[in-house]
Amino acid sequence: MKKIGFLSFGHWTPSSQSQTRSAADTLLQSIDLAVAAEELGADGAYFRVHHFARQLASPFPLIAAVGAKTSRIEIGTAVIDMRYENPFYMAEDAGAADLIAGGRLQLGISRGSPEQVVDGWRYFGFQPPEGQTDADMGRRHAEVFLDLLRGEGFARPNPRPMFPNPPGLLRLEPHSDGLRERIWWGAGSNATAIWAAKLGMNLQSSTLKNDETGEAFHVQQAAQIRAYRAAWKEAGHARQPRVSVSRSIFALVDDRDRAYFGGAGDGDDQIGFIDANTRAIFGRSYAAEPDALVEQLKKDEAIAEADTLLLTVPNQLGVAYNAHVLEAILTYVAPAMGWR
Repeated sequence: MKKIGFLSFGHWTPSSQSQTRSAADTLLQSIDLAVAAEELGADGAYFRVHHFARQLASPFPLIAAVGAKTSRIEIGTAVIDMRYENPFYMAEDAGAADLIAGGRLQLGISRGSPEQVVDGWRYFGFQPPEGQTDADMGRRHAEVFLDLLRGEGFARPNPRPMFPNPPGLLRLEPHSDGLRERIWWGAGSNATAIWAAKLGMNLQSSTLKNDETGEAFHVQQAAQIRAYRAAWKEAGHARQPRVSVSRSIFALVDDRDRAYFGGAGDGDDQIGFIDANTRAIFGRSYAAEPDALVEQLKKDEAIAEADTLLLTVPNQLGVAYNAHVLEAILTYVAPAMGWR
């Protein structure tokens, strides 16, 4: 069995060819798609965060709205760039959103990827300490955030407060029990996956990672997952971890699918550089008739290793078509793969 959800970047453009032409469109359509996905029996609605871009950015108003409109589906991010985040304010936002959703948040966080502007986190008031990088800063923000989610008091109360305080040191409110165990780390390398395991975070691995061995993307990603699970076991955590992978997968079941994605599944992995020093490998897309698609997916070692699959959706094609994409996977592919 495997949990299956969608992952939306929330692209919007004023182009007449897009059904998502404004920020309002992408926010409202994201809510509608989450509702539709729940009705179809999907397990998760996940959203990517990019700053300074015509995409989804501040995630908590959106996921709180999705939480209020749905009752069962997991609601997550993949991922929030922690270089931009004040972990104290974020802990309050996350606690409130999780309470609205009834404990369904699955928050993916990370040190982030190259953004639309140079050192965009500086505009948010952050700068790495002397001798550290922005990646170090993002990981430090994550560590502080995790500590805050434990719900332990740390702040000395005012001896003359406006309202009565409970005894002892105070914690941030609202606090949501259990959210600490539903934090995921988006790892681009084996080393950061191992680091996440030691801290007790679940693992998110996307459609790109550092090219560490020159092997096929899915082979490297599967090795990353196995390294993560070994580190988790060595750390002695009591619970079992969760692992997600992201993929672009389209079952070609009608003429619309063939027109949009008929040639999208013929490519191979791609190699590129996400910064001056980091060689990355980008995983291929899958698009084929259902029977052929199933045979292709059976060869993907990383999908087999993961317990959760996030399907990246072409959100600019509209809610109805994206619901159709999800329904095709749930109907024709998931049962044949043994995921349902």
